[in-house]
Amino acid sequence: MRFTSRILFAFLTLPLLVSAQKKIFNISEATNGMSTTLALKGIKQPSWQPESHNFFQVVNNAWIRINVANGQTDTVLTLQKLNQTLFGKDSLKSFPTLIWLNKDEFYFNSGEQLNSSSIGKDLWVSKALPKGAENIFVAPETQLIAYTVDNNLWLNYSKVTNDTNKNIINGKPVHRDEFGIDKGIFFSPKGNLLAFYRMDQTMVNDYPVVDWGVTPAQANSIKYPMAGGNSHQVSVWVYNPKTKQRIRIKTGTPLDKYLACVTWSPDEKYIFIATLNREQNNLRLNKYNAVSGEKINTLFEESNEKYVQPLHPLYFLPDNNDQFVWWSQRDGYMHLYLYNTEGKLLKQLTKGEWVVNELLAFNKTEKEIIISGSKESPMEKNSYAVNWTNGRIRRIDQEVGYHNFVANSTGEYLFDVYSAADVAKNSVLLHTDGKWSKLLMKAENTLANYDRPEIRTITLTAADGTPLYGKLILPIHFDESKKYPVIVYVYNGPNVQLLHNSFPESGNLWYEYMAQRGYVVFTMDGRGSSNRGLKFEQATFGQLGTVELLDQNKGIEYLKSLRFVDANRMGIHGWSFGGFMTTSMMLRYPDVFKVGVAGGPVMDWKMYEIMYTERYMNTPQENVKGYEDANLLNKTKNLKGKLLLIHGTDDDVVVWQHSLNFIKKCVDNNIPVDYFVYPGHPHNVRGKDRVHLMQKITDYFDLYLKP
Repeated sequence: MRFTSRILFAFLTLPLLVSAQKKIFNISEATNGMSTTLALKGIKQPSWQPESHNFFQVVNNAWIRINVANGQTDTVLTLQKLNQTLFGKDSLKSFPTLIWLNKDEFYFNSGEQLNSSSIGKDLWVSKALPKGAENIFVAPETQLIAYTVDNNLWLNYSKVTNDTNKNIINGKPVHRDEFGIDKGIFFSPKGNLLAFYRMDQTMVNDYPVVDWGVTPAQANSIKYPMAGGNSHQVSVWVYNPKTKQRIRIKTGTPLDKYLACVTWSPDEKYIFIATLNREQNNLRLNKYNAVSGEKINTLFEESNEKYVQPLHPLYFLPDNNDQFVWWSQRDGYMHLYLYNTEGKLLKQLTKGEWVVNELLAFNKTEKEIIISGSKESPMEKNSYAVNWTNGRIRRIDQEVGYHNFVANSTGEYLFDVYSAADVAKNSVLLHTDGKWSKLLMKAENTLANYDRPEIRTITLTAADGTPLYGKLILPIHFDESKKYPVIVYVYNGPNVQLLHNSFPESGNLWYEYMAQRGYVVFTMDGRGSSNRGLKFEQATFGQLGTVELLDQNKGIEYLKSLRFVDANRMGIHGWSFGGFMTTSMMLRYPDVFKVGVAGGPVMDWKMYEIMYTERYMNTPQENVKGYEDANLLNKTKNLKGKLLLIHGTDDDVVVWQHSLNFIKKCVDNNIPVDYFVYPGHPHNVRGKDRVHLMQKITDYFDLYLKP
């Protein structure tokens, strides 16, 4: 009987002993752990050799090839051999990132030198680049090299532009990287011609960003177009390397409209550009002659009473100079449409209450477009094949979770990296017919030995009946009979989705770190955030910081309904738009939160950039009430709780003046507020200093929310 009692006692106490052996995150692990010491193992430098079934990866500083069709594996290149061939010594300490030019050739950039070679050859060709060369692009067929130095565009070793005014910029992204723009150089498909953006921002107001790292401090002026003010003027040009001539594409007036979706026709005769008016409610897809720059015609228009947001170029069908795929939210969700170059709509390719996320490849043999999308759930991303002749759609991968894909050029194979709440990270090769897959790597759960909290997926309902998805993270050793302080993490702004079915399930180890310290943590994507369709996204139009707060209040109501939540000890934190939301909540609902920490917050939308702000708010002149309601500078008297503002002194996104003006208003009104700056940091505090930031935020909550 005594022996049995001992066994029973040991069994009952085992969970406590196991829990006691589990580790607690330190602040460094909670901040940067998933990208450093706790990073999940994965495939390094995955790529597909063009026009082949060969998958490449880097293993132990060797470039490994896997022929997916027959399973053969071999070593193509080692770091040691690369160093010996190119430099005669160990100049490169790790394997460089190789970029495919075509089915045989590849290259990498080593400082001021471009190095290229071919599969199966030991010969390397090295070309020097001028000091300061950036935005480097190589034409696959002609091997021409385009790049920028300062504000001018170069091709090989010749200047394409020669603008002495530093505020006229060539060959770089424009419109502050809105509208899906991530480059300013566009080689034609065969590499014979070069299109590029030219941005004239001389008419935009100067804005000082002060370098405090030198003595005396130095003011560096940037061009920052604020809502309602002067915008820059963008044009598209074409350069012919043979004739040395460049022509301007005649996109017309007004000059401050937006030029997006720049796409060459496969035969290099035409350029397609989506022109969007400054109001961002009317888009025209235009066709231009690439030799004369003349407009041929407008293929079609898209209008919306709120806004149209083009994000993707045209995707021409394989071996087809006439038909292309166009992305549009015209039916309420981002879907694909098949057009011809005369502007005739041939068919809508995808439809339904879900969003196409990526166009990955074309499989011309099967006449299928390989895409990713949220068809199963807004919390997940999966792969699908869409037949462009009959519209049939089928799912390719079969695993629940959030997937990221790299397709081979023929659309026959995918490299799939996915995770889910209970899957750390799997790397898989699969055939797009769905009949074959191979697990390359199953990452070990690096968090397995940590004492991690219980996480509950929550669905609430907005005022208009829309489902709102959230996550509730409970304190470790949770006792429902106790009362716990709460931290709400918020963003809820356009083009961002915080919550996915991915690993770690919490979405952020800092949330778990705070749960280990005895906090309930809650986060939710309200209306205005992305991946839920146009109605969901546009619900906040003209009134930023109103509908979003109503939705977050649904979360607060839910939290208060939980008997283990201490409604008198609630905190809120967010950065950028989340900083605006945090400050808004502290001022517009001052009795809800005891503590708030707002990082890089927008305080007055009149001081934010034109492209983003006018899309969601119109101009300050057109929407006086919307801007006034959202203006937090006139609401400082409402503050009751403890509020900490944090800003980087070099912030060129949400300029430092936002929080400085807010502090000035608080001083004017004798309102106590706390403040901390990070010298030399731009909009986000990254690297080792981020640990300091998260410790500062943690300490502030501990100071005012802990009993």
